[in-house]
Amino acid sequence: MPQIDSSFCAHLQDITEIKISDDHVCEECIKQGTTWFHLRTCQTCGVTLCCDQSPQQHMTKHYHATQHPVIASAQPGERWLWCYVDEEFAEY
Repeated sequence: MPQIDSSFCAHLQDITEIKISDDHVCEECIKQGTTWFHLRTCQTCGVTLCCDQSPQQHMTKHYHATQHPVIASAQPGERWLWCYVDEEFAEY
């Protein structure tokens, strides 16, 4: 269970378990034949997609389509969350 300080937004405080995929691929990039830089996992539905440094920016597109507010880095060794709605970053 992550330790999210009460000074963070409600979206981050609502996270009780971090979802990280074991796939280590962006399924949308695979479908399109494109590449990705880093991966992020949606904390609402668990989908793992590419980051904003990737050419297709699939995770941000996912946020705009679904309004799922929080993502986690799916990169090994990285332990952080980002809330799109409140533009807040939290390490855990």
